[in-house]
Amino acid sequence: MITHNFSIEFFPPKTEEGAEKLRVTRAKLGELKPKYFSVTFGAGGTTQQGTLDTVIEIRREGYDAAPHLSCVGGTRESIRQILQQYQAHDIRRLVALRGDLPSGYGMGGEFRHASDLVEFIRAETGDWFHIEVAAYPEMHPQARSPQDDLNHFVRKMQAGANAAITQYFYNADAYFRFADEARKAGVSAPIVAGIMPITNSNQLQRFSEMCGAEIPRWIRLKLNSYGDDSASIKAFGLDVVTQMCERLLQGGAPGLHFYSLNQAAATTAIWQRLL
Repeated sequence: MITHNFSIEFFPPKTEEGAEKLRVTRAKLGELKPKYFSVTFGAGGTTQQGTLDTVIEIRREGYDAAPHLSCVGGTRESIRQILQQYQAHDIRRLVALRGDLPSGYGMGGEFRHASDLVEFIRAETGDWFHIEVAAYPEMHPQARSPQDDLNHFVRKMQAGANAAITQYFYNADAYFRFADEARKAGVSAPIVAGIMPITNSNQLQRFSEMCGAEIPRWIRLKLNSYGDDSASIKAFGLDVVTQMCERLLQGGAPGLHFYSLNQAAATTAIWQRLL
């Protein structure tokens, strides 16, 4: 059932212990044969070297890898240098994002929107990179309206993106509606569904408040009812997310992108149920 557009996201570890744990996680997830692994890029480029080091290590292990690249707080010259570094290491895939600034910073840098970054990457490197961008089925938390958000998305695609990965969600209808509206607006590129496994109720609710992802009331109440019973939370989360993934794939989603949080168990369990 799984399509070839199955991918998994990591964040760059900050310690050698974290790097070693990620190697173990990656070895387990590598057995699932994802199309590629992606590696996040910290606010304002704070993990730039860690992102590159992790991507190089992943590629050395024989997997395709895509560094994330965010532009807020960056200059044309700093982004140009990063692109040249990636080209020098024969990296061919990028996830291009506006990104967040480190706390305490105002709006900085020479790029205001991800569409500006995509346009710049294409002007600098032509067709060297396969570029993925973000999509928000439930609307970007800073967008003024759903239509405004859709317009921003269309501009990113028109600027030269090859495909999109959505923010995670737990309402498949939100994904299908967004994909339909994007198609009507002229977007023909794949829009891959972003998937966040449910393993920790408090962490999930904190993440969702920060990024504007909605946890449906019935899911939230069910999670809250389990209290500290982590086994029940994980079992319920596995059922809910797997059923949603099945519906997404049956409904025409071109693939799934798992936000692994550098853990292997939940993504592996969902994958095995989908086979």
